[in-house]
Amino acid sequence: MTTTNDTPISFVQLGLKPALLTALTEVGYETPSPIQAACIPALLAGKDVLGEAQTGTGKTAAFALPLLQKIDVSRAVPQALVLTPTRELAIQVAEALQRYAKYMPGFHVLPVYGGQSMIVQLRQLSRGAHVIVGTPGRVMDHLERKSLTLDKLTFMVLDEADEMLRMGFIDDVKWILEHTPASRQTALFSATMPDVIRRVAHQHLRDPQEIKIRAATSTVTTTQQFYCQTHGGQKIEALTRIMEVEADFDAAIIFVRTKLATVELADKLEARGYAVAALNGDMTQGLREQVIERLKSGSLDIVVATDVAARGIDVSRISHVINYDVPNDTEAYVHRIGRTGRAGRTGRAILFITPRELHMLKVIERATRQKIEPLAMPTPREVANKRVAQFTQQILDTLKNEKLEFFFDVIRNMETDHNIGAREIAAALTWLSQRERPLQLTGASAVDLAPPPARNDRNSSERSERSFGRGNDRPSDRNSDRPPRENREQILEKRRTFAAGDLARYRIEVGRNQGVLPKEIVGAIANEGGIDGKQIGQINLFDDFSTVELPANLPADVMDVLRRIRVRQFALKARITEPGEYPDTRPPRPAGPPRAKKEWGGKSDFRGGDKKPEWKKRDR
Repeated sequence: MTTTNDTPISFVQLGLKPALLTALTEVGYETPSPIQAACIPALLAGKDVLGEAQTGTGKTAAFALPLLQKIDVSRAVPQALVLTPTRELAIQVAEALQRYAKYMPGFHVLPVYGGQSMIVQLRQLSRGAHVIVGTPGRVMDHLERKSLTLDKLTFMVLDEADEMLRMGFIDDVKWILEHTPASRQTALFSATMPDVIRRVAHQHLRDPQEIKIRAATSTVTTTQQFYCQTHGGQKIEALTRIMEVEADFDAAIIFVRTKLATVELADKLEARGYAVAALNGDMTQGLREQVIERLKSGSLDIVVATDVAARGIDVSRISHVINYDVPNDTEAYVHRIGRTGRAGRTGRAILFITPRELHMLKVIERATRQKIEPLAMPTPREVANKRVAQFTQQILDTLKNEKLEFFFDVIRNMETDHNIGAREIAAALTWLSQRERPLQLTGASAVDLAPPPARNDRNSSERSERSFGRGNDRPSDRNSDRPPRENREQILEKRRTFAAGDLARYRIEVGRNQGVLPKEIVGAIANEGGIDGKQIGQINLFDDFSTVELPANLPADVMDVLRRIRVRQFALKARITEPGEYPDTRPPRPAGPPRAKKEWGGKSDFRGGDKKPEWKKRDR
């Protein structure tokens, strides 16, 4: 068995042909990684390879370059097959092969995976391909249909075999191996080498050369690792504070355990102004590919993903990996943080730990053989200092790069006409510009995150935490005096089109954390959506969303308006809720005059109008 971390001086020493060397130079590769230096010569020599290496070590190029060297472009038949556990990894490998084969005219690689149209794949297969990259299930489908034949196969790769085992594909892999020529050359790569994988290797590989990258930490040595201990209910607040003060933040993947959590956390971060999207297995393949492309292009900065959905993502912009939920095992942790600090790049990984999860911290440290450093929770003062520094830099950049003569005249006229100093004008302009992202965090919003409060203090503590980030910008009558709309007659006509009927509960994506008031919701829906105030029922405010009762069968054009209406700069994104979606959901009731206000589940119970909600009148 070869165990090495030594690398040769350059790829030229490995015996690759000029077309591949030229492509590697353009991609920016300078020297081979340890696994590339060990695998490429063995595979070029025709040997089977059993490679044990973690994600992010460069194993794709380790098998892709020898594979391409052996391809006969003049024969448009499948000569190589690469099996991967996920669609994302299949796409990544296919893209890498296409990049490396840039100067091989006529080369064609075809990814095949579930979720993509079978008709499209059948059409592409009929045109011929030199390399097939696919997931086991879809490859089996094509073999059974006879749309894919492997009788001319000379090279086969099993990538991330342990992941295929974990996902239940190992029997499918064995079946596919039995339908390939015995004379083929095979390379198997796995982050770990459980007995089942080793048995498959000994059964289907011929005297393989075993190559193992020495340290399990080879994936994470370029990644700085930190942990932040926090109470579960404070995670979102801790996350947003950390992201505000983190230096060199470019793009991030945030890992959670469930598909539902990806959507919920992405919605919360989007409401806080971040360019974020969810990535999970329930999304169509087209949407998932679109999310990854947006992350690569820079139109998206954060992806909230599950472990399986993030497999195969290799985006150079990713500077941070955040483990919002602790992974189930240490291998998952290594795979997660392998999304950053790849191929010599540096990155930062942050792990959120609750008190009852502290034992996992020690387990991870033992597995990676690296100390995970504690990360102090940023205080409101630090967040404010960061915002002020960014604001100052924006001012300096504007003074340096923009033409401001017109605005100089505006300020000069204000000084003369109103006898106001330039400093006072600048202070007022600063206040106006920072209303949505306050520079001054005082009062309740300056309370540091603390351990979980005692039960009898729970409500007051939650109110204090929710106020973080609002600053002093909470005038009670903001947006309450709306000017008459130009199309008021049309709106009144639209209101008259609603017949009396049942009310249904709708979810809107603004809540207490956005500083919204019930009357602002009522005003926006009534004025913008054309819904009579009498037909707006109970409003319940939650931290990051609210629910409101509206007529059950709203027309599509009204729903479109309700999705786009903005309150405090946040789109409502209204949607009707499912029965039982929220614990306090009640059955629909006929629309009618507002009933007397009452307490409901500890949340603000307000049925429209400008009167003060009952909960504000309580003696605290």
